[in-house]
Amino acid sequence: MLMKKSPVRPWMLLLLSIVCGVWLLKGILVPFVFGMVIAYFLNPVVENLARHKIPRWLSTTVSLTGFCLLIGLLLYFIVPLLETQIAALIKAAPGYVEKLRMDYVPGVKEWLSQFEESDINKIRDAANQSVGNAADFISIAFKKILATGFALLDILALLIITPVVASYMLLDSPQITKAIDSLFPQAYYDVIHARLKEIDSTLSGFIRGQALVCLCLGLFYCVGLTLVGLKYGAVIGITAGILTFIPYIGTGFGWISSVFLAIAQYDDDWTHIGLVIGVFTFGHILENYVLTPRFVGHRVNLHPVWIMFALLAGAHLMGFMGVLLAVPVAAVLGVLIRFAVRQYHASPMYKDVL
Repeated sequence: MLMKKSPVRPWMLLLLSIVCGVWLLKGILVPFVFGMVIAYFLNPVVENLARHKIPRWLSTTVSLTGFCLLIGLLLYFIVPLLETQIAALIKAAPGYVEKLRMDYVPGVKEWLSQFEESDINKIRDAANQSVGNAADFISIAFKKILATGFALLDILALLIITPVVASYMLLDSPQITKAIDSLFPQAYYDVIHARLKEIDSTLSGFIRGQALVCLCLGLFYCVGLTLVGLKYGAVIGITAGILTFIPYIGTGFGWISSVFLAIAQYDDDWTHIGLVIGVFTFGHILENYVLTPRFVGHRVNLHPVWIMFALLAGAHLMGFMGVLLAVPVAAVLGVLIRFAVRQYHASPMYKDVL
């Protein structure tokens, strides 16, 4: 008797082929992924314009042109400011480090003198090992990002290919959607379509929402730190805003770097130090209680720890390409795992008493 072939097998082979293709071509895929990400961001705008009887080619042209102009204006105003402040901060950093060492290291040594020497050695060894492991991991991750991303990335190709890919994706989005829909087995069409809608809701909720949160927080931190008089506050604020995309990392970086800078700049002027702390405290409250509920919402179902793991794992495995794909892959896996758990809870295996 012939065995009936499993309908899952062709899809597993297709998935494996896609994964292998991405892995083998990761060095040249960055402009294409950037183009698809931009198209994903702008597709709701194009769809909205198309619903108002505006031709899709015109909607695509207007949306993409407006996006490029916005990015160009941001770079025009922000890059010179950051370039100046970063150069000044690099020049001033050794002096700040030496000042902190002279002011606070003696006090730390005096505090440590109350412990036994063996305990101090254990603490020092544990701290050195932890810091060393963390530094090695971060260093390897960033080296892979540079080696597999920016080192192989032709800037001219990025500037040319990315808009072309984005424009074709926006123009042909309805045809692409219909072509993909036609591939689904009819018996499982409703189930697959529901999972794809859930994945799209998760991705759009997180990526578009978190991008707006990063933009708002970056502007708030930049303006706030500048107003309270912190030197190089724009660099710290914009960097903290960008790093907010990784849960906890942006806030942690902003707190630590700004407080250290404030202590180095203002000595015992706790008023200014308190104002710097107040900026990030208010920013943290703004993020958790206003921006994230408003732009991201509670439908995302992506745990912050899962996002951090995905980003670090993507950077470690595939460099810059892995960082770009980390959140989409995490969203897809999250949706599939939740669906599998629901199916298991509804199955006789879970309900039957053994």
